[in-house]
Formats: sequence, structure tokens, C-alpha cells
Amino acid sequence: MEEKFDYTKAMAELEEIARKVEDPKTSLDDIGGLVARSKELVTACRNYLRTVRESIENQEES
Repeated sequence: MEEKFDYTKAMAELEEIARKVEDPKTSLDDIGGLVARSKELVTACRNYLRTVRESIENQEES
């Protein structure tokens, strides 16, 4: 069963990733993984927002 996307949780994770990337103690190897994860989260957030927008537009047309 697919887990429902949690936009708030994804945004919190992106904020945490930004803090880690800005931390001088974070290694370059770790930053690479964090950047990859942030790209996944941004894509998921954009898809979620697109779906919500389309849902609202469809309700307005009804």
C-alpha cells in the first residue's frame, strides 16, 4: 500500500537538509546524498501541489 504524501513533513525534511548542507561539519559525500534527497522531495512537493491545484480547478468547474 502506498503511503499518503505528507507535504508538511516533506517541507520539514527539506528545511533539515538545508541546515545540514550549511553546516561546515557536513562532509561533501553527505552533501551529495542530501542534495539527491532534496531533489526527490522537491519533485514530490511539486507533484502534490499540481494535484491539489487541479483538484480545486475541477471543483470550481463543477
